[in-house]
Amino acid sequence: MNFSPTIARVIVTEDALSAELRDGRTISAPLGWFPRLLHATQRERANWRSIGRGQGVHWPDLDEDISAEGLLLGKPSGESQTSLQKWLDGRACGELAIPPALALVARFG
Repeated sequence: MNFSPTIARVIVTEDALSAELRDGRTISAPLGWFPRLLHATQRERANWRSIGRGQGVHWPDLDEDISAEGLLLGKPSGESQTSLQKWLDGRACGELAIPPALALVARFG
């Protein structure tokens, strides 16, 4: 039997990411494992949606995806320091993590 865990709910605190699975388990990981969530505002952290029929979670404001399987396996973010720094620099300049096509529309109407 092939079982894929699915996420029912996500809670992000100042120091942890917790995912409640549909089978009743709760998985928690240090927030430091996910730098984009660590640097996010409470509003950005609260704005998540289920993806892959609950097999993962997506934060559109942060362009961050985390899978239930990755959490169960204890995998922290695989984002490189270079990529993270580029993202942080963009935030400092007031850029939002929006798709390039929308960015073009926003810039050129």
